[in-house]
Amino acid sequence: MAKVLRCKDLGMNCTKEIRAETEEEVLQLAAQHAEQDHGIHAASIPPSIQAMVRAAIKDE
Repeated sequence: MAKVLRCKDLGMNCTKEIRAETEEEVLQLAAQHAEQDHGIHAASIPPSIQAMVRAAIKDE
């Protein structure tokens, strides 16, 4: 079952939806999106926000 992360579910004003087969793939793609489109470096994201991102990943 595929996984999806919607940027708007994290409170961002962004319509990006990230889909992949696994949670880890979604997280990798989300990190790339955060850097490229929001200027947020993945290494600077605190564990509490990382947990929020993981919790926002849903099954499709």
